[in-house]
Amino acid sequence: MKKAGLIVNIKKDINLDSSIKIMDWLMQRNCLVYIPENLAKILEKPHLSKKEEEIYQDSDFIVVLGGDGTFLSAARKAAIYDTPILGINLGTLGFLAEVEKASSLQALEKVLAGNYSIEKRMMLEVKVKDCKKNNQQKLICLNDIGVTRSSLSRIINLKVYINNQFVDYYSADGIIVSTPTGSTAYNLSAGGPILDPNSKMMVITPICPHSLSARSIVVSDEDYIEIEICENHNCDIILTIDGQLGYQLDNHDIIQVTKSTYMTKIIKTSDYNFYDILRKKIVGIRK
Repeated sequence: MKKAGLIVNIKKDINLDSSIKIMDWLMQRNCLVYIPENLAKILEKPHLSKKEEEIYQDSDFIVVLGGDGTFLSAARKAAIYDTPILGINLGTLGFLAEVEKASSLQALEKVLAGNYSIEKRMMLEVKVKDCKKNNQQKLICLNDIGVTRSSLSRIINLKVYINNQFVDYYSADGIIVSTPTGSTAYNLSAGGPILDPNSKMMVITPICPHSLSARSIVVSDEDYIEIEICENHNCDIILTIDGQLGYQLDNHDIIQVTKSTYMTKIIKTSDYNFYDILRKKIVGIRK
């Protein structure tokens, strides 16, 4: 018996119509369905309720209903338990949640029949060395990390090192370190390059640098990146994880970025490749 976890962005699933449809469809096919406690309360189905961590741990696969933001949040949690994810797009762009709502049941039919593939995506591990408190936080992300100023702060000053070698000093609104998967997100908006999601690279992109010579740098996934917060006066500096989690930084803190040992496992049920999706999502928008 297959065990399916259902993670839903209830703000995007109007009246929870898609959630109910998929949940009923799975149960009709003798699947155990797990849903978070808040969703179970709304739907008055306490017998399906599980704590979110247990959903990721106990499920054979996770169905994510929402947009790419919902998918990113689920990816960080699922990776810890090596649980694959099927993303069903209820948002706008849908680079990660690439199954459209209209074809969601066809995609699930393929999953139950074993007619799918797993695409493994590289993730980043981020450590924040807090120089004042002398401790470290360890985080993972699928898309990117950003070291940025708050909306009212001035330009911030940063130093970047690769494999303990000094690269450059940046005065900018911030800096992004992206995976290949995240290269079509914040990195692209900041003028960085698009990378094939199956490539083994990271890209460092300054945000609005105060220099015409500051450009993106592409490095190997085996490289070790450090970003040092220089002396910045009257500036609020924030570390963001996948654009969703935020952590306050101080002068002289050091952010260490490497490839994570965890990977996001994406369930693929279509023959579309990355470049098909790129044409549809990016080029198509410009037409």
